[in-house]
Amino acid sequence: MRPSWDEYFMEIAQLTSRRSTCLRRQVGAVLVRDNRIITTGYNGAPTGLKHCEETGCIRGERNVPPGERHELCRGIHAEQNAIIQAAMIGVSIKGATLYSTTQPCSLCAKMLINAGIKRIVYKGDYPDDLSIEMLREAGVKLDRIE
Repeated sequence: MRPSWDEYFMEIAQLTSRRSTCLRRQVGAVLVRDNRIITTGYNGAPTGLKHCEETGCIRGERNVPPGERHELCRGIHAEQNAIIQAAMIGVSIKGATLYSTTQPCSLCAKMLINAGIKRIVYKGDYPDDLSIEMLREAGVKLDRIE
């Protein structure tokens, strides 16, 4: 059976998440406009730095709950990496849709709002109500799919 566009791009986000080096949560993201992939991203350490697989997880060691103290992490979120990749190749993501295997956190939500993302399709929840509040206030369409 032929997948819908949302199913298709979410499957690509799920495949992308397999590149993640995070020990706690593997997340993949795909930025799409006009049914064309602009960039992808997954969560992990910045380019050239040791991965958490090598250094250990700061958040795990300090028992930091999900959704809190984002600054205590070596990794960059999948959504952030997708935005950064677009900047590196000089492509606007204004008006794009983000497909993510997990609901964006409030830090990523702020970046996505300012980048002009108009729709977010996500699969898994994340304990960050502020994210949803800000995205809705900004008029970003949110679609959670199974």
